[in-house]
Formats: sequence, C-alpha cells, structure tokens
Amino acid sequence: MDWITIVSLLVFGILLLVVEIILVPGTTVVGLAGIILMTIGVWLGFRDLGLVYGYWLLGVSVVITFLFVYIGLKKQTWQKFTLTTVNKGRVNEDNQLEVKIGEVGKTLSSLRPSGTGFFHETQIEVTTTGEFIPTGTSIRIVKVEPNKITVERAEQHA
Repeated sequence: MDWITIVSLLVFGILLLVVEIILVPGTTVVGLAGIILMTIGVWLGFRDLGLVYGYWLLGVSVVITFLFVYIGLKKQTWQKFTLTTVNKGRVNEDNQLEVKIGEVGKTLSSLRPSGTGFFHETQIEVTTTGEFIPTGTSIRIVKVEPNKITVERAEQHA
C-alpha cells in the first residue's frame, strides 16, 4: 500500500474524531469509525512502510488527536458558539382580569370556539364550550379559570 492511502486513512480518522468531539458529542459511530480508520492507518504504516515510519505515524496521529481533544474540551473554545444573552422578559401575572361569572359583553371576532370578547372596555381572549358565536353577539361569562374564560350566548339565559 502506498503512503498516500495510509496518510489519508489517518487524516480521515482524525477528522471523524474531530467531528465526534465538535458536532456529535458522546460515544457514537462517528468516533468509533475514526478510531478504526486511525488504527488501520497505523497498522498499514507499520506493515508497508517499516518500523521507523510506523512509529512516526503513530506518534504524530496520537499527538494531533490529543491536541484536538484538548482544544475541543476547553471552555474558551465554545464561547464563540454559546448563547450568552439573557432573556429578561417576564409575564405580568399581577395584571389579573377583573371579570366575574355572569357578566355580559360582546364578541369582537367570531368565536370558533375561541376568539376575542369585549368586557369592561378591555379586549379579552375567550372560549366557548364548542359552539360558534358570530361577531357582535352578546356573550355571558360562565366560567373563569386561570388564563381561560369560557362564555356562552347571553340570549340563552335571558
């Protein structure tokens, strides 16, 4: 076997190990394939090029592999890829709706079964029990839960 094939096996093995460290962390097929290619490359180096070149190939591939592992595991290497901004948004849970069961309002959109209702000069997302209520219809609140207001047509109980 010629030296280009042996060096190519080593290079592809090292590249697969780098891919394993950077892109697909964990012990997966990619890393094992890289180790197998490097082992075959070193073995062929000893077999076809002799002991001196075999030891050189082994030493260089081990040093390069450990160098990539060391660089890949350093925290500073990943600072360029990590998300460092902080989401400072929050939910305003103090702003509870002041609606009660039995209050009457109007639909601002068709409720199919959910849409927008209008109570106390405020637009509120409401849901029906499954019925369709067209825009502009009077609605009555029948159930108030956290983050969910259930309504029905106001004419049903009039």
